[in-house]
Amino acid sequence: MKLLLDQNLSRNLIGSLGELFPDSTHVATVGLATATDREIWDYAGAHGYTIVSKDSDFRQLAFLHGPPPKSVWLRLGNVSTSTALQMLVEQHEAIAAFGSTEDEALLVLPGLPSE
Repeated sequence: MKLLLDQNLSRNLIGSLGELFPDSTHVATVGLATATDREIWDYAGAHGYTIVSKDSDFRQLAFLHGPPPKSVWLRLGNVSTSTALQMLVEQHEAIAAFGSTEDEALLVLPGLPSE
């Protein structure tokens, strides 16, 4: 399963996620840094990516169009890159299971518990 990280997530996550999610990339890396949500949605669908975002932007597209692509909504708010990485690593099995379903378009991951 390969992820397409939205602009609101750090490009630095890609290197740390390579083992769990090979061939993942960031929207800026594929020329979509200023793209609309729909352009990102269409690109992800055409290239086999699952979109990962901290915004709810892709929720409506998921409900309107269904998969592909799929979208993962990280409900983390304004957090550090390390916190976002922690969430993705801890939830990698749930994300992988979601990726293997045919009819689900949106996975909502709640924020991490307070420390």
